[in-house]
Amino acid sequence: MTLKEKIHDASEAFLYYLFDVRGYSEVSVVTYEIALRQMLQSSHLYEEEGVVVFDITPYRFTIVKNSKKTIMKKLSAIHSFVKYLEDQCCMSVKLIGDESIKVPKSLPKPIEEQYIKEVLDRADGEEKLLVSLLYGLGLRISELSGLQLKDIKKEWVQIRGKGNKVRELPLLGSLFHLIEAHVKLKSPKKYLFEKGNAPLNSAQLRYRLSKLFKETGLKATPHQLRHSFATHLLNNGARIADVSELLGHDTMATTQVYTKLGSVKKMQEYIKAHPLAQMQDKD
Repeated sequence: MTLKEKIHDASEAFLYYLFDVRGYSEVSVVTYEIALRQMLQSSHLYEEEGVVVFDITPYRFTIVKNSKKTIMKKLSAIHSFVKYLEDQCCMSVKLIGDESIKVPKSLPKPIEEQYIKEVLDRADGEEKLLVSLLYGLGLRISELSGLQLKDIKKEWVQIRGKGNKVRELPLLGSLFHLIEAHVKLKSPKKYLFEKGNAPLNSAQLRYRLSKLFKETGLKATPHQLRHSFATHLLNNGARIADVSELLGHDTMATTQVYTKLGSVKKMQEYIKAHPLAQMQDKD
C-alpha cells in the first residue's frame, strides 16, 4: 500500500470516527470530507526519515480567495486530521504551509524557458557560463561573484550565501564541463570569475548579463534568472521544501511567492485554452 493510499484510508476512518464516536452532525462531517479531499488532491505528501510530511502550500493557494472564516474552517479540519493521525494511528506527522501566507503586490516575472534557451544557444565562453550558473543553480549575483574554485567539486558546489550561511547545490555534468573549459582558458587563481587578483564584482557581472540579453532584444536581471530557476522547478513538480533549500531561504514563506506565480501562469493558460473561457470573452 502506497503512502497516499494509506492516508486516504486513514481519512475515511477519521470521518467515521467524527460521526460515530465524536457525534458530529452529517453536515459537519461532509464539510470535513470536502476540506480533506481538496487538501489531499493538491498538496505534496511524502515520507522523510519516518515522518509523514504534509506540504499544504499548493492547497493554500487554491483557497486563497475564500473568506477568512472558510479558510480557518478548512485549516481546522486539517489540524484535526493530523492530530488524529498522531493520536489514533501513531504516526509522526509534519505539517508545512499552515502558517499565514502573504503574497507581495508585485510578483517577480520569470523569463520564459524558450528565451533563456535562445540566449544560451547564442552565448559562448564566459557569458554562457554566467547565464548557466545563475539559471542552473538559482544563485544570487553576489554569491556568484564570491564563488571560489576550492568550493567547486565535480558533482557539487558549495555556496556561501547571506549571513555567510553555506549550502551545497548539485552540479550538472554540463555545468561542470563549462566550468572546466572556463578555468582552462582563463586560468583563474582563486575566484571563478576574476580580474587580476580580485573577483569580478556584482555590478560587472550584472553588466555582462544585461548586455548579453540585450543583444537578443530582451531585458533581464540576475535576480530574474533566480526567479526563473525557482518558478520553472515548481512548475515541473519540484517540492517547495527542496526549492527553498536550493535557494538558501531561511523560511519557506519566502519561497511561497513562486507557487503563487505558478498558479497565475496556470490560470492564464486556462483562460487562453478553455472553450468556456473563450465563449465568455465573446459574450
